[in-house]
Amino acid sequence: MEDRITYVGLDVHKDGIAVALAAGSLRGEVREYGRIANTPAALRRLARKLGQAGAALRFCYEAGPCGYGIQRQLSTLGHECIVVAPSLIPKRAGDRVKTDRRDAASLAKLHRAGELTAVWVPDPGHEAMRDLVRARLDAVWALRRARQQLSGFLLRQGCHYGRPAWTKLHRRWLSGLKFEQAVHHIVLEDYIAAVEAAEARRDRLTAQIEAMLPDWTLAPVVAALQTMRGMALVNAATLIAELGDLSRFGNPRQLMAYLGLVPSEHSSGASVKRGGLTKAGNSAARRLLIEAAWTYRFPARVSRELRLRQEEQPEAIREIAWKAQLRLCARYRKLARSGKPANVVTAAIARELAGFIWAIARHVSPAAG
Repeated sequence: MEDRITYVGLDVHKDGIAVALAAGSLRGEVREYGRIANTPAALRRLARKLGQAGAALRFCYEAGPCGYGIQRQLSTLGHECIVVAPSLIPKRAGDRVKTDRRDAASLAKLHRAGELTAVWVPDPGHEAMRDLVRARLDAVWALRRARQQLSGFLLRQGCHYGRPAWTKLHRRWLSGLKFEQAVHHIVLEDYIAAVEAAEARRDRLTAQIEAMLPDWTLAPVVAALQTMRGMALVNAATLIAELGDLSRFGNPRQLMAYLGLVPSEHSSGASVKRGGLTKAGNSAARRLLIEAAWTYRFPARVSRELRLRQEEQPEAIREIAWKAQLRLCARYRKLARSGKPANVVTAAIARELAGFIWAIARHVSPAAG
């Protein structure tokens, strides 16, 4: 039966796709097919031509900037297609020759051997939400950069506010500044305008996330995660948009490893050496958990805002959230008292926080799409 399977490796680029074929048997022929245009019509012709021999086709290609369109088209045509994690593709030491044709052949051969790790492919609606939250993250970074540029300009001019910045009082203080050079007033107004434009963009995208959330299939999971400290609406929506359906992780350790929150290790024989975090997987989700973990340095309590977020949630979910607070707040204090650096403590809390998030997500069923 394996002889009736053809493994197809695709090396995908913006303008073209290099194609290689591997016969189903373990020592079967691996050959170059050629190059086709990266268009739906060309891909459809390729699938039709390769399928004429009657063999089942199993496609694979690396995850990259071209997205998941090829996977969705091939799946619609009835063929199996996986998107491969580039960082987990086995590579031979000393291999210094890299071409599109060799990459395609290597993908086909490794797919036949079962050595490739597939990534989770979101549906179009989930991908759209992910694009929206990433646009907001870009807006947040743009706002931070605009504020830093304004602060740097003021520092060069010897202007020090001395109180919390970016408040209404701070804006009034900015408008009252005087400079010897008239051109500096132009520079100041331009920096202020850049900050205001960045704030407006961030707020506009935040409002769009809040408006789109009720129609999203994973909205119930987002609502449940808001019972956790540090997981307000936008943070919870961003985390789930980046991670997707958490039910695909069989246990919390898999989620921790996916987020790169587990220590690296280089052990051999009796020697056990563990290093820093692997920092694998989704960096945006990891950063969100690290930011949420900082809130557990304060004593466990349910604030008024947190109480309002928990009101519509079942008792079981609220119990998990409270259990997380009790454990993580106590663990933060214990690790801090032991002399651990603050960043190490926060990473440890973020790792355990991922386990509680997984537990909450297991209690929630996605809405019907």
